[in-house]
Amino acid sequence: MKVRGQHFRTIWLKPDDERVVRLIDQRFLPYRFVVEEIRSVAKMATAIREMHVRGAGLIGASAAYGMYLATLEAAASHAFDQHLTSAAAQLKATRPTAVNLSWAIERQLNEIAAGNTAEEKVALALDIARLIAAEDEEHCRMIGQHGLSLLWQIARRKTTRLVNVLTHCNAGWLAFVDHGSATAPIYAAHESGLPVHVWVAETRPRNQGSKLTAWELGEQGVPHTVIADSAAGHLMQRGEVDLVIVGTDRTTYTGDVANKIGTYLKALAAKDNNIPFYVALPSSSIDWEMREGLKEIPIEERSGEEVQHADGWLEGEQVAVRLTPVQSPAANYGFDITPSHLVTGLITERGVCSANEKGIRSLFPERAP
Repeated sequence: MKVRGQHFRTIWLKPDDERVVRLIDQRFLPYRFVVEEIRSVAKMATAIREMHVRGAGLIGASAAYGMYLATLEAAASHAFDQHLTSAAAQLKATRPTAVNLSWAIERQLNEIAAGNTAEEKVALALDIARLIAAEDEEHCRMIGQHGLSLLWQIARRKTTRLVNVLTHCNAGWLAFVDHGSATAPIYAAHESGLPVHVWVAETRPRNQGSKLTAWELGEQGVPHTVIADSAAGHLMQRGEVDLVIVGTDRTTYTGDVANKIGTYLKALAAKDNNIPFYVALPSSSIDWEMREGLKEIPIEERSGEEVQHADGWLEGEQVAVRLTPVQSPAANYGFDITPSHLVTGLITERGVCSANEKGIRSLFPERAP
């Protein structure tokens, strides 16, 4: 996608030094566009944990590049395998909910093991990191094409043809390598000339909707309106939402969806108002080992400071303010689980399917038990 007219991925290698990984530091958006350079596993772990990067696909790609950096470090050590194992554990510990993290790390470990020398292992890790990033970009592009047909179906039933989409959190290109998951059909519609408008839920406590989704939609010229999280049900009751599209950090093979906290409430409101509720995801976000989301998916609990404080832009400076009484504790659950029966369908790189085991395995028959 584009930033000020220039194409960017969210993560890439420094052109004149492939030992350096560059990424967009999302903590400063939408106020400043900052590119961070990562030179070590420790720095990549910090970037993932502290949400310099976030979003399922980008977390996976970042972990893959982190493992490449780990091979560079391991090659300079006297215990290659031991260093690599330690680096993998360090990266896995950063964010527990997104399945792409462990998926990318395990894929790297399996591929690196085929190398005979340190040089071969480094080369393999670099190739796989690039491949994971390229696959993420292509899978999101295909999600856009499959989701576009859903938007056209809605448009043909409306006299105005304008399709109003509601989103939650940020599952845009900032959350992946490019295109995004939930936003991919929106960008495809906009590029094809289909009129589309996006209701952007702010998504407290970190406001990834009002900060990130609104910013990237604006950069692409997509009409959108930021709303308070609690306004979504009101808009649905008024008939001003045609469908909801969200992303996911982990989805079970039976269709239960873990996504940013507040997703479940939007799914309930959509169900009550007969509004389609779709989840867009690349297959790397499907957990083929988990069946029951509520019982099995780990829910990340982050610092209460994110609830107690907010940051904004004041007279050319990014500042933080306290929102709550000093003596009031805060709980900060990062995700919730939307049961499969509330999900109209899943939009994947292979097509759209029902949110149940039969539907998912129909698109991925190689995953048959």
